[in-house]
Amino acid sequence: MTTSQVVLVTGVSSGIGRAAAEQFAQRGCAVFGTVRNIAKAAPIRGVTLVEMDVRDTASVQRAIAAIVAQTGRIDVLVNNAGMNLMGAVEETSVGEAQALFDTNLFGILRTTQAVLPHMRQRQSGRIVNVSSVLGFLPAPYMGLYAASKHAVEGLSETLDHEVRQFGVRVTLVAPSYTRTSLDANSPSASAPIGAYDRERGIVTEAVAGHVSGAPQPDGVAATIVEAALGKWRMRRMPPGQASLLSKLRRFMPAGPVDASLRKGLGLV
Repeated sequence: MTTSQVVLVTGVSSGIGRAAAEQFAQRGCAVFGTVRNIAKAAPIRGVTLVEMDVRDTASVQRAIAAIVAQTGRIDVLVNNAGMNLMGAVEETSVGEAQALFDTNLFGILRTTQAVLPHMRQRQSGRIVNVSSVLGFLPAPYMGLYAASKHAVEGLSETLDHEVRQFGVRVTLVAPSYTRTSLDANSPSASAPIGAYDRERGIVTEAVAGHVSGAPQPDGVAATIVEAALGKWRMRRMPPGQASLLSKLRRFMPAGPVDASLRKGLGLV
């Protein structure tokens, strides 16, 4: 049994998850990071890699049971694993939408349901769900991704109401553009409709430009660590664009926010 904080981070192969796992380890936590294929995963100093697929309930339950058997508990769950999808709503198939939700929303549901019994028993715990600015500020040609993150936000707020009686709190971290492979290599809907080609191309190019000029994931990772180990707040915004967009959404009239969003994506 360990006396340091036991932290489980999903999706640590690269990007935000990897950076967060590294920072938790630097803080002295006992860190477990999940990957879908442990044979292909690069090691992370101070992090124990665990093979787990958030889309597979049995895989999730096995991995979490193994961690609890080793450490006696899980103090922090960071639900970071996710996928993106570019495409107009009309050209996105139900199957593609289901695959997206299976990772981004139901993956969180699976891991949370597997971890909560242990947190309830100990009467303590923190769950950090990684959302996105698109969870409160939708953008064109990212509709299903935005819908999945809206769902994550609703699930998280509801869950926090339900589990705080057990000493468990849930919090959201909503990054904006970050220089990761998730943002840089977003798949597109497989059956494009020609009528959307012009605008979709403009938005895709604009997003690529934003990603190439975006900060590395370390800032988002630091926000995740603070959300997990610091004083509870329902939402934490990484410094920079995410924080600014949150304020714009909250305080500015809808019309100017809409116009600013479209201008930033090259649409008029």
